[in-house]
Amino acid sequence: MTTLDEYIVQHIDPEPDYLYRLWRATNIHLLHGRMASGHLQGRLLKMLVRMVRPQNILEVGTFSGYSALSMAEGLEPGGHLYTYEINDEQEDFTRPWIEGSPWADRISFIIGDAIEEAPKLGITFDLAFIDGDKRTYRETYEMALGVVRTGGFLVADNTLWDGHVVDPAYSRDQQTQGIETFNDYVKADDRVEKVMLPLRDGLTLIRKK
Repeated sequence: MTTLDEYIVQHIDPEPDYLYRLWRATNIHLLHGRMASGHLQGRLLKMLVRMVRPQNILEVGTFSGYSALSMAEGLEPGGHLYTYEINDEQEDFTRPWIEGSPWADRISFIIGDAIEEAPKLGITFDLAFIDGDKRTYRETYEMALGVVRTGGFLVADNTLWDGHVVDPAYSRDQQTQGIETFNDYVKADDRVEKVMLPLRDGLTLIRKK
C-alpha cells in the first residue's frame, strides 16, 4: 500500500538528479543525514523562491548544501544566495557539492557565525532561511529580521522538532528548549505575520510587516 508520503512525492516535480545524488551522499557519508531537506522540502523551497522572487537570500545553516541548492535553483538571473555554516568540519564535504553544482555562480558559501557575520555584508535580504543551531534560534531570528526588508520573508525549519515540543520527556533538552523559546517568541511578535506548517519536521513561514 502506498503511504501518504510516497503519494505526495509521486505527484510533485521530480527531484533533480544532482540533488538526489547529494542526498544519497549526505546519508552515506555524514552523521545525521536526515538533516538534509530532501525531495519534498527542497521542491517547496524552490517554489517559495519562485513566488517571492528574491534578489538576495540569506541561509543560516548550510549542512550538506541541499537546501541552498534547492533555493538557488529557483533564483531568477542576478539573484544570489549567501549561506553560512558555523561548523568548519563541514566544509570539506559541502564546498565541492556547491561549487560543482549547476547553480554554483548563484551561491556564496561562508564558514562562520551568521549571527555575527551576516549583518557585516551590508545587504538587505528578501528571504531568510533559518536552519542553524536550535539553541540560538531566537538570536538568529532577531539578526535575520534586522537584515530582511519590510515585506520580506523568513522561513524557519524544524519548528516541530520531531514532536519534542509537545513531549514533556524532552523538556530539559537544550535544543528542544531553543525551539520552544523561538516558537513562543515568534507567536507573540507583532512585527510579523506567521503560519506553521506540519511539513516534514515543521516549517514556519514568517512575513516581516
